[in-house]
Amino acid sequence: MTARELLLRIALQEDVNFLLTNRVPRQLLTRFMGWFSRIERPLVRDASIAAWRLFADLDLSDARRSEFRSLHDCFTRELKEGARPIDPRPAVLTSPCDGIVGACGAIAGVAVVQAKGFPYTLADLLGDGAAAERYRGGCYATLRITSSMYHRFHSPADAVVREVNYISGDTWNVNPIALARIERLFCKNERAAIEMTLDDGGQPVMLVAVAAILVAGIRLHFADVLLHLRYRGPNRIACEARLAKGEEMGWFEHGSTIIVFAPRGLRLCEGIGEGVRVRAGEPLLRPAMT
Repeated sequence: MTARELLLRIALQEDVNFLLTNRVPRQLLTRFMGWFSRIERPLVRDASIAAWRLFADLDLSDARRSEFRSLHDCFTRELKEGARPIDPRPAVLTSPCDGIVGACGAIAGVAVVQAKGFPYTLADLLGDGAAAERYRGGCYATLRITSSMYHRFHSPADAVVREVNYISGDTWNVNPIALARIERLFCKNERAAIEMTLDDGGQPVMLVAVAAILVAGIRLHFADVLLHLRYRGPNRIACEARLAKGEEMGWFEHGSTIIVFAPRGLRLCEGIGEGVRVRAGEPLLRPAMT
């Protein structure tokens, strides 16, 4: 057994993983990481990326650049042109990000599942009961972005974003181990609710970007602020952003989760289910009658 395999085996033990990633001063560690990851010194950068590779299957072959100024620069990397083809069918909404599908399926009234036996309500997550009602009886998909994945996210369709609702909170880990232990975890963490109005039919679609430990930083191209632990408002950020399908919306500082909510009339595409890996631009939602 190699040293890397031994470290991974230890880190993946549920109790150890939970203690190492949650029973620590989460916000302090997250702020430290935000500072440390931006250090632009070759020795710090190279040692950090090497340590990262010990715990993750980091693949930089599709990155636009092969050299990075810092660990943060590597985390938030852009991809080569054409690395994520966008499904061109107008009726199909695409995945906004690379990710692993977690809980997904039909919305039971205005409640969904975080993990087995752990439900939460849209009103609690969104901080807005009226917004929650727009997705009553619809469908949803939880997309977990692991640390080694591409961390930028894109518009799933031609649409307009007029407001972002930023909700400050904690920085729990959002991996499956934590999701199975902490009730309503997504409703506790830092998050940004981004509601879009589709050009095709005028239906709403909601993307909730949930931050986590070491992340807690969300950058949106159409909101001229960095949404992070030290941000103090306003919580509702007005904007008028017209986005083309596949257009980049923003990025996480490291990696986390995006939850997509759709109203009645849309459904998950065939093949979308828990544990499935998807890439930005691949089919995620389609009209229910097609």
